[in-house]
Amino acid sequence: MDHHYDGQHNDYMQPEEDWDRDLLLDPAWEKQQRKTFTAWCNSHLRKAGTQIENIDEDFRDGLKLMLLLEVISGERLPKPERGKMRVHKISNVNKALDFIASKGVKLVSIGAEEIVDGNAKMTLGMIWTIILRFAIQDISVEETSAKEGLLLWCQRKTAPYKNVNIQNFHISWKDGLGFCALIHRHRPELIDYGKLRKDDPLTNLNTAFDVAERFLDIPKMLDAEDIVGTARPDEKAIMTYVSSFYHAFSGAQKAETAANRICKVLAVNQENEQLMEDYEKLASDLLEWIRRTIPWLENRAPENTMQAMQQKLEDFRDYRRQHKPPKVQEKCQLEINFNTLQTKLRLSNRPAFMPSEGKMVSDINKAWGGLEHAEKGYEEWMLNEIRRLERLDHLAEKFRQKASIHEAWTEGKETMLQKKDYETASLSEIKALLKKHEAFESDLAAHQDRVEQIAAIAQELNELNYYDSPSVNARCQRICDQWDNLGALTQKRREALERTEKLLETIDQLYLEYAKRAAPFNNWMEGAMEDLQDTFIVHTIEEIQGLTSAHEQFKATLPEADKERQAILGIHNEVSKIAQTYHVNMSGTNPYTAISPQEINNKWDHVRQLVPRRDQALMEEHARQQQNERLRKQFAAQANVIGPWIQTKMQEIGRIAIEMHGTLEDQINHLRQYEKSIVNYKPKIDQLESDHQQIQEALIFDNKHTNYTMEHIRVGWEQLLTTIARTINEVENQILTRDAKGISQEQMNEFRNSFNHFDRVSLTLSIKPIVVSVTPNIVHEGRLVIACLPTILYIQTARSQLLCPQSVKPGVANRPSILKLQVPRFLSTLKGHYSHHTTLA
Repeated sequence: MDHHYDGQHNDYMQPEEDWDRDLLLDPAWEKQQRKTFTAWCNSHLRKAGTQIENIDEDFRDGLKLMLLLEVISGERLPKPERGKMRVHKISNVNKALDFIASKGVKLVSIGAEEIVDGNAKMTLGMIWTIILRFAIQDISVEETSAKEGLLLWCQRKTAPYKNVNIQNFHISWKDGLGFCALIHRHRPELIDYGKLRKDDPLTNLNTAFDVAERFLDIPKMLDAEDIVGTARPDEKAIMTYVSSFYHAFSGAQKAETAANRICKVLAVNQENEQLMEDYEKLASDLLEWIRRTIPWLENRAPENTMQAMQQKLEDFRDYRRQHKPPKVQEKCQLEINFNTLQTKLRLSNRPAFMPSEGKMVSDINKAWGGLEHAEKGYEEWMLNEIRRLERLDHLAEKFRQKASIHEAWTEGKETMLQKKDYETASLSEIKALLKKHEAFESDLAAHQDRVEQIAAIAQELNELNYYDSPSVNARCQRICDQWDNLGALTQKRREALERTEKLLETIDQLYLEYAKRAAPFNNWMEGAMEDLQDTFIVHTIEEIQGLTSAHEQFKATLPEADKERQAILGIHNEVSKIAQTYHVNMSGTNPYTAISPQEINNKWDHVRQLVPRRDQALMEEHARQQQNERLRKQFAAQANVIGPWIQTKMQEIGRIAIEMHGTLEDQINHLRQYEKSIVNYKPKIDQLESDHQQIQEALIFDNKHTNYTMEHIRVGWEQLLTTIARTINEVENQILTRDAKGISQEQMNEFRNSFNHFDRVSLTLSIKPIVVSVTPNIVHEGRLVIACLPTILYIQTARSQLLCPQSVKPGVANRPSILKLQVPRFLSTLKGHYSHHTTLA
């Protein structure tokens, strides 16, 4: 065995000395090697989050070369030089070459200077050396290794297939059937081999390359056109690509040769060590992802605009749809790998695997729980922020509208109040000025409410942390200061007019009456127009019905308002009649008010026009709320079916795990069929997600028709998939244990019949009572230990310990308890089958 390995080492682990003379002279070969070696390197570098584009340029500084060696070897290289000078690059490349040499590889004619200078031939030669050492050297098939082992493996796997005759790593692969046969041998569901034709190599090659990339995670390292168009494809490129198939299917191959590996203790130990390293790395990566994700979910920095907040919500949805599902699968796979590793360690009589501190399955579950808690809090915070910003936008728009109306009204008022026109006015003009001032005071008082509303809205915006509060406060302060000044100027003018009033004796009552009635009516119309144009935000049908009811009440007041309008216009007509009768010079205007009958009519017409517009807006909003209610009911109808279905399936899985009948293979087939039926239910979950998406896009925040939220459904679905996967994994572990210990089906049935009795009868060994600790998956020295491995019995030979199954009720599985065994037949059976393993006292 060792002698053969040495021969392979000499033949294939040394860079070939004729590299410069022959191998890269063919441009077609160089092109194939560039593509293949680049893809091979990137398949490993992507694990470190990077890649290369140009193989002879990107390795020149030695950094990615050192990183590649660390990834494929799992070892740490010396710390690289970070400088940009040539001496730093040469130092890094020398560190990489020294590491390759430390692995028993003799480097010929490959120096750091050539790599740093971008020598393509030398770079490709170096990469081929790395591929030989780390991807091909360790391949071993029936006393052959490296290239011969890989070729023998291909021949064995493709032997049953017609039109496939693998004799080498160049022309034997040109028709593509060899690649397709390898895939079909291990994954027959991926390729319909019967439909492939030997005379269509392009289709065969592209089919194999596409399937390998999509389903086997083997990157596309070759071009079908290059292989078909080359008389003799490059052997190194083909070997590199085929070795990826070997490693991808190594798990299946190892399963086929499980019996041989049992005898190779060292190989098993190395594999277990690798599994431990893989677990540690996967656990570290998952915990690191959780550690990076939670701060993002816990970030509560508010946004100033609705658009920015909605973008955050969309980012969160992308995280839910794209980033989290792969991590859920990784978490499930991590638990399965952990259980499989523990089973293999027990089969090898080795201590149970104890992960590094903080990387236990429980630690990962705890971190995952923290992640989901952060998710829930983040989503709730975003929805509250959206409501807050929605409220802020509404209030800000309302503030601007009211402020604009008030500022338009106050325009020119200060100048008017500061006029001294009363000093030169006649008696009747003074009386008119006084009455006009009284009407203005009435109008001013009517606007007091608007000013208070403006101040209240500004205060609410401040309390809600509106981002533009400084400008709102400044504008509000200007309005308040102006209002105070108007009050002072109004009081001052009134005092002046009252002093002048003593000199006046007449007043025109009709104009005064007109002004007194026109001003409030005009203010009422302005308020009505403002209310009719006011925006509204509702979330339920009841709210829109309330607004509709209030609008109907307003419409009911219109007839009385019309009577008031006609009465005001009647006063004006009476003034005109008196003026005509008594030939009074009216100068065409009312001295007490600026509100003309035409203005009243215009505003009245505007109010009448706004009423149907308001009707239309309320009807449209009512229709939108009806649509929202339909979405709620549509979501609830599905959620109320899917939620109980998931609960039922969880209960059925628990019952199946306890009430399993038949052989382990029958059980696992039954479980896989059951798993398939569950997976087929996924479209309904996706449809529910789609309906939930519509609800979120419609900004619907509650649903009284169901108690199930999308989060409940997601968690239940993930638990259901995890439970069925874990149950299948447990049965697979049982099969491993059964096959490893050589227990026949009849013995299994006898053991299972005995163990099915454990749930009902307390048992005691007939020779003498033996106290046993019921602690799942833990073996104590000198004690008989019952492990939670349903229907599997085997003997711990190293320490004379017996492990047998039990039925552990919920809540008991994780704490020690005491059982007494008293079944002589069971004991004699154990002695008969395992007397050479264990002495039972």
